[in-house]
Parts: sequence; structure tokens; C-alpha cells
Amino acid sequence: MSTTAEAPAETHEFGAETGRLLDLVVHALYSERDIFLRELVANAADATDRRRFAALTDPALALPEKAAIRIVPDKSARSLLIADAGMGMDREEMIAHLGTIARSGTRAFGAALADAKPEERPNLIGQFGVGFYSAFMVADLVEVTSRKAGSEHAFTWSCDIASGQGFIIRPAERAEPGTDVLLHLKPDAETYLDPAALEAIVRKWADHITWPITIARDGKDLPANEGTALWRRPRAEISEADYHGFYRHLGHMFDTPWATLHWRAEGMTEFTALLFIPGTRPFDLFEQDRSSHLRLHVRRMFITDKAELLPSWLRFVAGVVDTEDLPLNVSREMLQSTPVLGRIRKALIGRVLAELRTKAKEAADFDKFWENFGAALKEGLWEDTEHRTELASLLRAPSSAVEGLTSLAAYIDRMKPGQEVIHYLVGEDLVALRASPQLEGLRAKGEEVLLLTDPIDAFWPERLASFEGKRLVSASQADVAATTDLPDISVLTAALKSALGDAVAEVRATGRLTDSAVVLAAGALGPDLAMQRLMRRSGRGGPMPPPALEVNPKHPAIAALAAKASDAVLVGRAATVLLDLARVAEGEMPRDPAGFAREVTALLAGSLGSG
Repeated sequence: MSTTAEAPAETHEFGAETGRLLDLVVHALYSERDIFLRELVANAADATDRRRFAALTDPALALPEKAAIRIVPDKSARSLLIADAGMGMDREEMIAHLGTIARSGTRAFGAALADAKPEERPNLIGQFGVGFYSAFMVADLVEVTSRKAGSEHAFTWSCDIASGQGFIIRPAERAEPGTDVLLHLKPDAETYLDPAALEAIVRKWADHITWPITIARDGKDLPANEGTALWRRPRAEISEADYHGFYRHLGHMFDTPWATLHWRAEGMTEFTALLFIPGTRPFDLFEQDRSSHLRLHVRRMFITDKAELLPSWLRFVAGVVDTEDLPLNVSREMLQSTPVLGRIRKALIGRVLAELRTKAKEAADFDKFWENFGAALKEGLWEDTEHRTELASLLRAPSSAVEGLTSLAAYIDRMKPGQEVIHYLVGEDLVALRASPQLEGLRAKGEEVLLLTDPIDAFWPERLASFEGKRLVSASQADVAATTDLPDISVLTAALKSALGDAVAEVRATGRLTDSAVVLAAGALGPDLAMQRLMRRSGRGGPMPPPALEVNPKHPAIAALAAKASDAVLVGRAATVLLDLARVAEGEMPRDPAGFAREVTALLAGSLGSG
């Protein structure tokens, strides 16, 4: 039996954002109340998995012989208990895991919830990790009593949402390690005291959980789920609804998978895999943890979700891999070194890429996938030498020449005779890219430009370098445009360079502008402008080389200024404005916003004269 810890009860306040978010969960998701039971049962199953895995290296943590997840309705007390024999939590873990809502971002959750249609709202629980708090949709008071495996101390976390006073942590007693979640139900939630109603929810949402789930009825704990390993069953015996239910259990999601891959591999390494490509993008896809969390099982037994069975650029793929070629007590060191996992990993990547190639033949459907996960795949273009060519064939991007998304192969099919490079331009906003001065000369020549807006787009073209023999060249690079047959404004360009000093590498005339007066250009051999901006903002890479300022000799303003190139004061003022105009066109701020505003105002007042 556990001993009561000596620490006194402590009251902790929720932060302002956390309290607001709790209110959103309770009220905005109110119509989908059944999901609370799925979330709590899933948490109990995860805790039981963690203890079983820990016991492989520490037998003292072994589970009871008949570990189960117990659901106990009590009509007289109007309470509902969900109990497990899992890993349990200590005091600090209870504060960390139960006292902080939606670590992924409370503001983002609130915004997503406000924008979502009612039928889409339950999916946000899985995306933002607020599943435990769905308990407050049916309960005013929630008490969690937990004893961590290997510890003699137990604690109770309690929160009475009506009090508005945060949560309380106090010492408690629990005979065995594990966790009890006790819900004191609201008056309008008494349907969850009916064992038959509870069983129907378990069958719908948690039937595939491999730990036994029981519901107390007439003094007995009666089984409520099949508890079968779905991935081990033949495909012919599995319905689409079965697949979707298991997918939703795995990811705590409510959407429909975009693709389902289920197969058994035989040969040197044997394994069964059931993988899902989600239909919606998880909120945390681009947060710090970029690891794959496919679940590794050995002979149906969960081992870990940290084996990194897929590369980070496929981290959105959910699922289970089950093999008999590893021992049950496989250590973390063995997972890192065994060739078995290397072979499984290679097979998984190949199968997912093959599925994507097949699905890519249906353009509209594949475009939906690309909008969700294309940015992640582009990380592979940057970091994965082995699969770079395959990923390039899947690439999709907006273009200056066609509606929707296009592939690199389709771009090449549309190239003008004699064109030897694939042009691209990187920025933060598609509308701004379409209007960029960088496109003017290429558009006049009828040459297409790929428009790229993901942060990773500043990196991968350099690594890919070419596709089907055609080099990738940024439209902001200096060698894009010809400069022949232009009016001679060498006196003006020299004066502008003198006025701007080290702020620019050079000032030169260009023929690649048709409507704009100026544009910035990167050096032919250095990083393009988008890469330079990203490196400056991240504080990495050291000092960047200054850009070149290209001026359009045929523009009326430049022609007028060239006629007055001997006026050093006028040229000096105009040089600053022209450089800032070029910076603004690139999405940059003027170097001196207030000064820029004054100079533009003065120019509008006629300081250049009529020319």
C-alpha cells in the first residue's frame, strides 16, 4: 500500500490563457461529448504501454497479471471512474501534464476553434493535445489520483471548474501504481452512468485498444472491447470503418485518412505494417520535434514510438509496425544499432513513396495532400541525398504561367525553345511574388517562374541543383537577364553607387524590368535574396554580401534622374529612395522608414521636376 506523502495540499492557478482555453473546450466542443471517454481510455492505454515497456528493463515495475482499463459508473454518487494500472504520475508530472493545457499554443487553438465548422471541431482535440480536458464537458469536478510505478507516494490532482480557482495537488493513497480519473458528472450527463451507453462508446471509439477494457455492471467487471491487433488481421476481413476507427484511435484525430497502407513483408525481415497518411495537417507538424512516431510492436506488444522508423520528412505518417525479428526486451541501444530496423525503415520509405507516386497521377487529390504535407517533403529535398530525385518528381508548386500547382516535369514540358534553366522565386506571400519586379523580364520573354512560399524553399533548390538536366536558378540571381541594347546611364549608375557606398555591391543597368524602376539582385555565385533574408533573420551564417541594385534605363523616373546625374544632392536623395523601393518590393522594410516616407512625400511634391 502506498504511504501518504508529507507535503501539504497546494493550490495552483491556471494562467489567463489556459483558463480561457478550458472554457473553450468545455463549451465550444459541447455537442461532441462522447469523445471524453475515448480520450481518457486512450490516455490509460498509453500509460499501461509505458509501464509494460519500462518493466522490460526493470522487473520491479512489472504490470499486474491481468492489467486492464476499468470503467466504473456509480449512479448513487453520480460519478464515473476510469482506472488503469499504468505507469502513473508523481507530483511534478501531475502539475506539468495536467496543469498545462494545449502546450502547442492556446491562442492558436482558440483561433482554429473559432474558424472551424462544428463538424470539424472535435478534430482539434487531437491536433492540440487537449484530450484530457474534454472531461470537463461532462464533469464539473475532476479528481485524478495517481501513484507512479516504483514509488510509494500517491497524489491527487483536482479541479472544480465552477470554483474558478485553478487546481489542487494533495497527498493521497493508492494501493497499487496506476491512475484513477474520477469524474463528478454534471446533471445533464447522467447518460454516462448507463453501462450500455458506455459500452457503445467504447465499441465505437476504443474497440481496437489492445488492453482489456471493462465496464462495471451488477457488481462484475464485464469486457467491453475486442482488443484485437487490427494490423494482424487479413485485409479482406477489415472494413473501411475499422481502418478509420483505428486511425482515429492512433492519432486522437477525427478526420479521414487520405491514404491507408496495409501489408505484410516477408523475406529476410518479416513485419506487418499499417500506415495512414492523414487527411488534415496536424497543428504541430513544424514544431521543434521533427521525429517520426510510428509505433513499433514486437509480436503484438508495444515497444516504443521513438524508433524513428521513418525519416523526419515523413513524420506525418501515422501507424503501427509489428515484427517478430526483435526480442521483446529490445533496448534503446539495440534499436539504434540493429540492422533489422534499418531494413524495415528502408522498406517503409519505399512503400510510402510508391503510394505517393501512384496517388500523384490524380492531380486534384494529390494537390490536397501537397497543401498539407508538401513543406515536410521538401525537407527531404534538402537533407536526404538517397531519395532526393524521387522527392523532386513529387514536387508541386504555384507558377507564374498556370493556375493551381505544377510539377517540375510539367514545367519542363512547357519550356520555351532554347530555355535551359528552371526559374524560381522565393518569398513569403504568393500575391506579392506574382507582382514582384523580379518576374518582369522573364514574363516578357514568356518564361515561366515557380513561386515558392515555404521557409524551406530558401534551402532545397541549392541541394537539388537540377532536374532532368535543367538547372534551377533563382529569378533574383544576377545571370537571369540580358543587358544589351540599353541606353547608356553609366554616369548615373556610378553616381548612385557613390551615394549608396557599401549598402550595395554595385549599381548597374538592367533589361529585365518592364514596369519597375529598380530591383535588387543577388550575386551569381552567392545565396539568393530569399536565403539571405532567412539567414539574417535567424542570426546565422555571418554577414551577408550586399545586393546589387539594378535600374531600368527605360523607366521615366530613371531617365529623368539620368538627365540630372551631375546634381550630387539630388542623386544622393534619390539613391536612398530607390534602394528602399527595391527593398520594399522584396518584402523588406526601408532602412529608415520615417526618412523614406519624408523623401517619397518630397518627390511626390515635385522635387525631381517634370524632367
